[in-house]
Amino acid sequence: MTYDVLTVGNAIVDIIARCEEDFLLDNNIAKAAMNLIDAERSALLYSRMGPAIETSGGSAGNTAAGVASFGGKGAYFGKVSNDQLGEIFTHDMRAQGVHFQTAPLQGQPPTATSMIFVTPDGERSMNTYLGACVQLGPEDVEPETVAQSRVTYFEGYLWDPPRAKEAILDCARISHAHGQEMSMTLSDSFCVDRYRGEFLDLMRSQTVDIVFANHAEALALYETSDFNMALDLMAEDCKLAAVTMGEEGSIILSGGRRIQVKPLKVDNVVDTTGAGDLYASGFLFGYTHGFELADCGRLGSLAAGLVIQQIGPRMQKPLKQAALEAGFIL
Repeated sequence: MTYDVLTVGNAIVDIIARCEEDFLLDNNIAKAAMNLIDAERSALLYSRMGPAIETSGGSAGNTAAGVASFGGKGAYFGKVSNDQLGEIFTHDMRAQGVHFQTAPLQGQPPTATSMIFVTPDGERSMNTYLGACVQLGPEDVEPETVAQSRVTYFEGYLWDPPRAKEAILDCARISHAHGQEMSMTLSDSFCVDRYRGEFLDLMRSQTVDIVFANHAEALALYETSDFNMALDLMAEDCKLAAVTMGEEGSIILSGGRRIQVKPLKVDNVVDTTGAGDLYASGFLFGYTHGFELADCGRLGSLAAGLVIQQIGPRMQKPLKQAALEAGFIL
């Protein structure tokens, strides 16, 4: 079987609750970032959070689910434990139509969770206990799945758990040996600060062909406040990049071209969780189905614009239906 997109990432169950700005200050939570925490702090924040919604998440998992929602063929590698949350995550991925056969961890640590606090402006602040995610390693790579995936996409967050790097590099070797492509998302600016040199090396060595970033991540990658300079440097360092800019849309960089893409008009931002993940799903769905790059960006904008109008990162309405209603021919 041929897959459009294989994603590799931290398999996380999101626990999402609304809060006021003061809650972030009182609990020393960095706003709009992914904060890595231990089991003790995870339990503390859980005890302090208000009514919450639990949903399967994780950046790359959201992207795989988005590809499937568009009607594409998606696959996913990610590590859960053989506990209740792991069973929920596995069920959710497979119910979306995503190929997910990574063997669960037997025993401790438990399946990862992320306490996500959404402030009145719709911004999300993530507090992630990686749990079983840190056990993802080369043994979890399915060579045939990688070889049969047009694009293998991974999240920059995977540079935090040590053995995941080996798995990603194995995927890159297999993918390129079979004429396929590798893609990554920079994940967040704090992640970029931790691994700037390694991320740039992945791009410059052509280990990665397609890069996704947002405005802040692009600036952080090149340690500059000049966005145009960051775009110029990124265009030199990789074959294809898509940089999102929130309500200003996105810019696609390819072969010396800058393609400006307008955002979907949104009147009410409810929760920005998953916006970048869903943008990547729309873009990669279009890319693997032969769409022009501008239309890939428009599909990304459509998915991102729709997901921020709901709570949680998994679409409640099929993206294929939304794309057809928007005039796309899929």
